[in-house]
Amino acid sequence: MHPSKFSPVLALLLGASLWGVVWYPLRLLEAQGFYPLWLTLTTYLAAALIGLVLATARLRGCLAHAWILLALALAGGCTNIAFVLAVLDGNIMRVLLLFYLSPLWAVVLGWLFLREPVSGRSVSILVLAMTGAIGMLWEPTLGIPWLRDQADWLAIGSGFAFALSNVIVRGAQEVSLAQKVMSTWLGVVVLAAILIALLRVPIPDVTVPVTMAALVLGAVGISLMTLLVQYGVTRIPIHRSAVILLFELVAGALSQQLLTNETMTLVEWLGGGLIVLAAYLSAKL
Repeated sequence: MHPSKFSPVLALLLGASLWGVVWYPLRLLEAQGFYPLWLTLTTYLAAALIGLVLATARLRGCLAHAWILLALALAGGCTNIAFVLAVLDGNIMRVLLLFYLSPLWAVVLGWLFLREPVSGRSVSILVLAMTGAIGMLWEPTLGIPWLRDQADWLAIGSGFAFALSNVIVRGAQEVSLAQKVMSTWLGVVVLAAILIALLRVPIPDVTVPVTMAALVLGAVGISLMTLLVQYGVTRIPIHRSAVILLFELVAGALSQQLLTNETMTLVEWLGGGLIVLAAYLSAKL
């Protein structure tokens, strides 16, 4: 493969791998006394500040797309806050697999807002994804599929908000990549600050080294992961990038096995497998 074609693939694989293991440093920082919302605010504030320094010249036209960027900030803020809270509180693989119901939501939202036609294959994929979700969420005591805990709600909500973000991005081709990324990061910061104020979350009692570690995770980790993925998806077809990004699940599964004692039942694995298959088929479509 020519280097110019290999580099985007490598970027996506590395970015997906980092997203699959970012839960671990987040949990380490939480264990040092960082409350989840404050941890989210701190890491994404560092990323946003780095982004502002690097992309100031490209952000001058934001007022012309204010409503689009505001919608993207809200959707992106919900996506990332819910994802961070879910991986801090829930079973890693369960969270990641429920998050990957996002292709299901993307088909529905694309039909509602972008008037994209829904083919018979799309309906089949929706049924496949829903079957997988039912398997993962099945509660024998209730005899119905149901969300087990707060982490399940957050994971599904994060996937829905992520699909909504993608719909907004696809419908706003005139907005630059720098504007989209910055609006997402700033959306996380503002929304996290609002939630902290509304919920009256106290300032965490953490040491300066721990705070610096959170800032480095945001400035280096969050920024790098985002840029790697954005670099890849802008240079290869969307159906290929979506499939490659499923490598996040591999990284998540390996890191969960090596770093935690969390387990999943056979039914959960089978349901998750159907969700992954649906995501793969949706990307190929």
